[in-house]
Amino acid sequence: MLGLVATLLTLLHLISPTLSAQDFYKLLGVSRSATLKEIKKAYRSKSLEYHPDKNKEEGAAEKFAEIAYAYEVLTDETKKDIYDKHGEEGLKQHEQRGGGGGGFGHGGFDDIFSHFGFNFGGQGRRQREQTTPNVDIPLRVTLQQLYLGDVIEVEYIRQTLCVNWQECMKANQECQGPGVKVRMQQIAPGFVQQVQQRDERCVAPGKMWKQNCKECPKGQTQPEKIDLTIDLQKGMHPGETVTFEGVADEKPGMNAGDLNFVIVQMGHEYYHRDGDHLYVTMEIPLVDALTGFSHEFTHLDGHKFKIDVNDVTECDHVMRVSGKGMPRRGGRGFGDLYVTFDVDFPDTLTDAQKMEIRKILGGSPKKDEL
Repeated sequence: MLGLVATLLTLLHLISPTLSAQDFYKLLGVSRSATLKEIKKAYRSKSLEYHPDKNKEEGAAEKFAEIAYAYEVLTDETKKDIYDKHGEEGLKQHEQRGGGGGGFGHGGFDDIFSHFGFNFGGQGRRQREQTTPNVDIPLRVTLQQLYLGDVIEVEYIRQTLCVNWQECMKANQECQGPGVKVRMQQIAPGFVQQVQQRDERCVAPGKMWKQNCKECPKGQTQPEKIDLTIDLQKGMHPGETVTFEGVADEKPGMNAGDLNFVIVQMGHEYYHRDGDHLYVTMEIPLVDALTGFSHEFTHLDGHKFKIDVNDVTECDHVMRVSGKGMPRRGGRGFGDLYVTFDVDFPDTLTDAQKMEIRKILGGSPKKDEL
């Protein structure tokens, strides 16, 4: 046994995951000698492939964020120089950002060994007490509530035990637990077998409910209205739960289950969320796409911030605005905002406008076909 455990520990050490830095050039599919034009062309292709609005596959949003960050670094002379010389770690130090770690999860080695049939903590020998079913209730909240955090007061009606419920129980050795009755049945001379049956009158080992008990004329339980305060934390994700332990329905001989409020995030008029990041699509006229522009956004909490674009903006170009996403859980900063630009082209142009555009952009005059 000890030899096998030692072997398992060695294997775990060998397969322990390690974190490797991303190769930004490989992410975009370009060589290290790629020109700025080649990088932009590759980024445009990759960003369209993994954009969350168009690619619903698992991990697409994360890949999109990685591609956008790689593009941001490789099109910035200072950042690109640092990355080429010192790699991603040097870049992180330059941006004064921290790192994270990985491992086998919260369960530790006990969880891993349990897959091989070992149980060092004795958890398998502990017998759980029976509880009533947990109750899951969807809690619809806005993106703004999840950004700011909120306190929500709710009323909940549950079933609680009759005040004098213990006076309505009688001894019955055939009862083995809530709803379970076991009796001995003779199948042949000298042979008996144990038969388990369902009997709702059994409420606990050795205890049965008295029918028509005067102490509880309305039955085993009665409705009770309780007030609950839900503390909605900043940055909570859809699907997360706020749990009130032991608040579900009560039943004789059983512990009350848990009441879970499951976060359901409602859609927003402008912003779309994926993880800790926010996404928004902005339409700009062709003149702004060619000459640059400034735009002021109003965030979910009402504060305003401005973006400045001085270069030519291609259609479907995505700009990353650092720290303007959702709050990260535990106060670990904010995610990012990704702005996708949709260029609005004019429907028609006059001949004079066409001529002026050709002069400005250096195009040759249109010639009649032969």
